[in-house]
Amino acid sequence: MKTIAVINHKGGTGKTTSALNIGAGLARLKKKTLLVDIDPQSNLTEGLGLRDVEMSIYDSIKNDTPLPVVSISEYLDIVPSSLDLLGAEIELVSRLGRETILKRLLKPLAGKYDYVLIDCAPALGMLTVNALVAADTVMIPLEAEYFAYRGIDRLVSIISDVRTHYNESLTIGGVFITKINPRRVITEQITGSIKKYFNDKLFDTSVRINVALVEAQLKGIDVFEYAPASNGAIDYSNLVDEILVKI
Repeated sequence: MKTIAVINHKGGTGKTTSALNIGAGLARLKKKTLLVDIDPQSNLTEGLGLRDVEMSIYDSIKNDTPLPVVSISEYLDIVPSSLDLLGAEIELVSRLGRETILKRLLKPLAGKYDYVLIDCAPALGMLTVNALVAADTVMIPLEAEYFAYRGIDRLVSIISDVRTHYNESLTIGGVFITKINPRRVITEQITGSIKKYFNDKLFDTSVRINVALVEAQLKGIDVFEYAPASNGAIDYSNLVDEILVKI
């Protein structure tokens, strides 16, 4: 079971869209995949058509009960989130072993899945630390704009700290660029800058701006089901292929 944290402390990078469609792409290739929504905004949960769930990951964190796994399709499951998770950061402060709670909750699922993708909140708090402690590797989506990696040093530093203190096998598996507009000259400059920073960690595949990605989430389905011939579906299919090779 390979556990991947999809993370960026900055909002609007396509993090949740990527977690959703990478997970769906893996499932299409008959890889048993679990999505874990650990973002209180619950966009991943709602993006797969789930609203007002009875049980969420918050209940498991609070009560130390088994994760509530919801089946989306034959090869795709999700552990949903809820707004209640907003209180978890405060509640976790006084908990013993608070950094390893998610890792412990995922342990009983070992062997049931080929891939686990954790959609992190756009913040660097205790929930994100839990995701990093539970993960084998990290994927970082970066938006194709000048301020894409503002503060990225802080994120890389936290990944390093978690590796040192809690999870010595944690790696940065890859970085990929989202919201690409090939017609903008600036895109090539930004890509070059990101390449200099991350070197061979930058994936060859980038994700173009595509309205089908937004429309699919509003419908509560993945882009492959909504618009299989769209640029969004093509890009995420290529990204999944690259992930299978490199991670």
